[in-house]
Amino acid sequence: MLRWLIVMVVTLLVFNGLEPWLRRIGLGRLPGDLHFRIGEREISLPIATCVLLSFLAMLIGKLL
Repeated sequence: MLRWLIVMVVTLLVFNGLEPWLRRIGLGRLPGDLHFRIGEREISLPIATCVLLSFLAMLIGKLL
């Protein structure tokens, strides 16, 4: 369970760091992605982007 927690934290940090670049190519703005603004903070839940990236990772894993 600790491994999954570490993987999730690292994945969130990587996605957060790559978010500006991913938005330029259109990821993070798909129809299933949720964005909230609460006061000064903006919260993003990129559900559709995560599904798309997971599918691409699965395809790459199958091909290799």
